[in-house]
Amino acid sequence: MASIFTKIINGEIPCYKIAENERFFSFLDINPVSKGHTLVIPKKEVDYLFDLEDADLADLMLFAKSVARAIDTSLAPERTGVLVDGREVPHAHVHLIPIHTHKQKTALGQKIEVSKEEMARLAEQIGNAWESPI
Repeated sequence: MASIFTKIINGEIPCYKIAENERFFSFLDINPVSKGHTLVIPKKEVDYLFDLEDADLADLMLFAKSVARAIDTSLAPERTGVLVDGREVPHAHVHLIPIHTHKQKTALGQKIEVSKEEMARLAEQIGNAWESPI
């Protein structure tokens, strides 16, 4: 059975898409811990990040880096944090979390409220700043 992320990639479930190429996809997390909290995933459905082939893992991180740069450019956080937990959805994914202050909580489960309108605006803003790494 396809993961929820595969259903998002296939357009079966809507999302706030940031960037996409033939192998990777990124979109805003619907349970954000920060405005602009983004997920980066391979289109190939693999449960555990470290089960990805070495080249796929390396390219995923380069894609994530390009999305992080777009977050940095468009939202101007102090930095963009990276978190890999991998327990929520059985599909390898990387969390990119804009960090705006040193005291900001970045743990998953520390959800903040962001309106649908703000999510759409953030997705467009970050997506417009994205440049493909490949």
